[in-house]
Amino acid sequence: MLEIIYPLVSVDVALFCVDAERLQVLVVKRAHEPAARQWALPGGILKPHLDKSLEAAARRVLAHKVSVELPLVDEVCTFSGPDRDPRGWSVSVLFYALLPRDKINALVRNKVEALEWSNASAPGHRLAFDHDHQLAAAVKKLRTKVEAGKLPLHLLSEKFTLTQLQRTVETILGRSLDKSSFRRQLKSSSDLVELDEYERGTQRPAQLFRASEGFSF
Repeated sequence: MLEIIYPLVSVDVALFCVDAERLQVLVVKRAHEPAARQWALPGGILKPHLDKSLEAAARRVLAHKVSVELPLVDEVCTFSGPDRDPRGWSVSVLFYALLPRDKINALVRNKVEALEWSNASAPGHRLAFDHDHQLAAAVKKLRTKVEAGKLPLHLLSEKFTLTQLQRTVETILGRSLDKSSFRRQLKSSSDLVELDEYERGTQRPAQLFRASEGFSF
């Protein structure tokens, strides 16, 4: 007789924002076993009767726990094995998501005791399960895409200056960029729309931009 094995299938999400010139990730303190009262990436078990896809599952579990609506979700990779979860052989598909800090209304909901924005490079907590490895993989993929010239516009407000965009890119990469070179590269980008609006500051007004409709990251 053929043995049928049903592994535990779940999704986890590394939700990133840029705040205080640091790349931050959302971590939650789990309310129930396994790993009760430990910090982890938001996640949950796949529910086939509710989720039409793994991406749909990722959107559902994060909205269910922390009231966050995700405009962008991107798959990173899969983690699997018999020892990564005490409930048994498991498969977890990792996603990352980007949101501007001023649009996140992270209200604690079900199965979460607390939440915290932590430094993505050094969260300050030992994360449950294999979430330390998952976070490292998500950060690596985000940086790789930005290194390749993709613009992380989901991390910015609806209207932004080129200086704000450059600082966001620098925060992700962890290094400074030459202003002239960076702006030359932006001239060929179809992802930016120049606005006839300006942001006033202590120096001369800075022109505002927005993301083009349907831009990709």
